Amino acid sequence: MRELLERSFRAAVAAADPLELLASHLPPPPKGRTFVAAAGKAAAAMALAVERHFRGALDGIAITRYGHGLPTSAIRVVEAGHPVPDEAGEAAAREILTRVQALGEDDLLLALLSGGGSSLLSLPAPGVSMAGLKALTRELLRCGASIQEINTVRKHLSALAGGRLAAASRAPVHALIISDVTGDDATHIASGPCAPDPTTIEDAKAVLARYRIDFAGPFSESPKPGDAAFARTRNQVVATAHRSLEAAAEVFRAGGVRPVILGDTVTGEASEVAKVMAALAREIRARGQPWAAPVALISGGECTVTVRNEKGRGGRCAEFLLSLGIELADVPQTWAIAADTDGIDGSEDNAGAVLTADSLQRAMARGVNARRCLEANDSYGFFSALGDLVVTGPTRTNVNDYRAILVA
Repeated sequence: MRELLERSFRAAVAAADPLELLASHLPPPPKGRTFVAAAGKAAAAMALAVERHFRGALDGIAITRYGHGLPTSAIRVVEAGHPVPDEAGEAAAREILTRVQALGEDDLLLALLSGGGSSLLSLPAPGVSMAGLKALTRELLRCGASIQEINTVRKHLSALAGGRLAAASRAPVHALIISDVTGDDATHIASGPCAPDPTTIEDAKAVLARYRIDFAGPFSESPKPGDAAFARTRNQVVATAHRSLEAAAEVFRAGGVRPVILGDTVTGEASEVAKVMAALAREIRARGQPWAAPVALISGGECTVTVRNEKGRGGRCAEFLLSLGIELADVPQTWAIAADTDGIDGSEDNAGAVLTADSLQRAMARGVNARRCLEANDSYGFFSALGDLVVTGPTRTNVNDYRAILVA
């Protein structure tokens, strides 16, 4: 069962591999120059794919997370801070802006955007310091705000997010995007550097007020839908979470298990979402409703974790699984996997973990208390003690979290 779950996850990741899917979406070369501006966890892989398949000459800069680089020739790869921005990303983003402002009408700005781009393409707006942006980002990550809420704030503190990268270019803009957000809206992916921003400064301030975060700004307004800056801009989403869920479903189907895709827009507090999923699995086990076993419940999206213990280790995927295991402690023959398709769950070295039918019993035998681990935000410690972490290393793509619950 574990092998089947892990194979389904590998299929989900493979369906979003930039090296396999980007070639068919590349635009024709322009009369003039092509400059590539890439940002995100998939930036290096997307840049390499462009170098392999683009028919014209090009150069550019790709900013990706530390440890996510790849060897390229024409496009320079810069590794920088994520999820908290740093000075390496700031310097590279500033250089991107300078290069984009120098493009002419016969040139092309080819933007390659993926999840993580918000913190990596981190050029603060005038009056905003990098130190202030770092501190604010840490607070937003701890408080349980959704990625859309976090990006709403970022857009009004950035010199490139919220459509400002496209607005800085006199050249046509073609953005190829790998989506890591629910709904696949370009304005939310990497904080929408090439997409018009429907949110306002007041929306950003409302998010901060909701989570009681004190930040004075200064805030700046972003270009809106209908702005002339977007007349020559195209945002094209080339990989989505739902397509990855479909690829995983084929693995279960081939294994004789009925796949049920619950959707790619599952959000909420990870431990609470797990309770809802557990209730569904319990109904399947007890009554064969709404589907008879064997069945795999597949979902994507991005949950949140409200951090209660600063010393805790783990991310939203492992926390989801730990809560799920506690809820299913008395439900036999049920397994699950939850892992981030970028290969990193939270701040640790694992993509996620696997929950087996006997995880809690094995933990008890080792003196590991599941409830105490959940209360301490130590899901990493729980699954590490069992040897049930899923470790892939950086996948250099990102279509959000993957979850599958197998009722056998």
